[in-house]
Amino acid sequence: MQVLLHLMSAVALLVWGTHIVRTGVLRVYGARLRHWLSHYLDRRLLAFAAGTGVTALVQSSNATALLVSGFVADGLMPLATGLAILLGADLGTALMARVLTLDLSWLSPLLLIIGVPLFLSRKQSKAGQLARVALGLGLMLLALTLIIEAMAPVTEARGVRVLFESLTGDLLLDAVVGALFAMLTYSSLAAVLLTATLSAAGVLSLPVALCLVMGATVGSGVLAFLNSGFYHTAGRRVALGSLLFKLTGLILMLPFVDPTARWLATLSFAPQDLVIGFYLAYNGSRCLIMLSLTQPMARLCRLLLPDPATPEPRQGPRHLDPQALDQPALALANASREVLAMGDLVETMLEALGNSLRHETTKIEAPPAQLDDQLDTLHTAIKLYLAKLPREQLTRSELRRWGLVLEMSISLEQGGDLIERMMVKVRDRKTARRRSFSSAGLRELLELHQRLTTNLRLGLSVFLNDDDDSIGRLLEEKRRFQTRQRQLAHAHLERLRHQVVQSLETSSLHLDLLGDMKRLNSLFCAATLKPVERERPAGESRF
Repeated sequence: MQVLLHLMSAVALLVWGTHIVRTGVLRVYGARLRHWLSHYLDRRLLAFAAGTGVTALVQSSNATALLVSGFVADGLMPLATGLAILLGADLGTALMARVLTLDLSWLSPLLLIIGVPLFLSRKQSKAGQLARVALGLGLMLLALTLIIEAMAPVTEARGVRVLFESLTGDLLLDAVVGALFAMLTYSSLAAVLLTATLSAAGVLSLPVALCLVMGATVGSGVLAFLNSGFYHTAGRRVALGSLLFKLTGLILMLPFVDPTARWLATLSFAPQDLVIGFYLAYNGSRCLIMLSLTQPMARLCRLLLPDPATPEPRQGPRHLDPQALDQPALALANASREVLAMGDLVETMLEALGNSLRHETTKIEAPPAQLDDQLDTLHTAIKLYLAKLPREQLTRSELRRWGLVLEMSISLEQGGDLIERMMVKVRDRKTARRRSFSSAGLRELLELHQRLTTNLRLGLSVFLNDDDDSIGRLLEEKRRFQTRQRQLAHAHLERLRHQVVQSLETSSLHLDLLGDMKRLNSLFCAATLKPVERERPAGESRF
């Protein structure tokens, strides 16, 4: 039992090390990698090389698949190009498997000794994140050593040998086991490394090991397809195409596993090197051969996953018609409709914030980060759309509307960012610590929250109608909100003076939220009032 626990802990350490490397690289170079991959790659070899390089850095073809699926879903990349990148990603995984199985026992302690103190002392810096990558690599190398040591007594157990020998009867079953293991560990790289290590320990025969690594490749494709479920059809197509490429390679190679294993056994290499060499050769040849089939595969994926009969909900804009750009009034109306869509998203986030204040959970139907991503997408699309309008050809009223649309979209985007940060504060400083606001404090926060919702709707009404009555009401509500916010801050300090325990525990969070709500209110009101102030001559009141 103790031996099994040691083996399981070593496998967990290997998976964790892979995760640390992936997250560390993405935190430091994530934006550059996204820019690199999202750049239009019109040549298949260039796209293939990009996928290989990015995957070798992040050590996860699944991470690359998620990025590419998102780009294809957003229309930033053709489907065939995305498939070429994912073929390169498979080769990148195989190359990293080869590197990590070299004799690097001297490197693991060096990486750990350097990585731990540097990461702990400079967590938020670039150097600290690179130390995180070094720490992850050190853990992966250490885990491989621990797996070899843990497998030594296991190989002597007759029952274990019988269990693994039972896999040799059905090559397809062996491949399915490899796919399941890659899915359980969420890493085909970890599955391949473990298979090579078990083969070196004599636990797995060579034909079984070959089937397991091919199955692990398919398992990573299944994972990518399952993870693409939150994209619309275009994003799922690229994951489906990658999975079909992997299944095709497995089916074509299975009949030749036994003769290949017999030929490999004649070579004077260690079993671990034979498994990794086969994995590299298999992935390399499969990907290069299928690179010429990306266009036919793209057409097949469109047949298998046709566009739905009814439009799917999507993050991107729906009303920014490029054909309307030569008619400024119509183009500005289209942009205004997208701003109203942003307002709906912000109101949904506000509702989620209210729920998190009332309850002990921040769970909502759509995560705040996902809603904020939709806001960012709409804001970017609106900016680019407005930039295409020739401002010198706009009338004075159209120019004013142009500025109002731009400023309102900026305010709503900033408001969404602020609400997301407020949700994180509530989660980390109240919900996670099992703390609660005092009954009076909660009523006050919810009162301001309701005023925020009202002012958001009023601000959108002013944005849409631009009538004097609504503007006057918005100005008055802005002043009332600021006055009430100061009163509630003083009321909270009074509760502190009376030593209300719940107020003492949540005081910092309470005051932070009051300040954040004040900034939110300013964002909701300022965008619609600034153009009014600019338009008004000096010394003249609109009312």
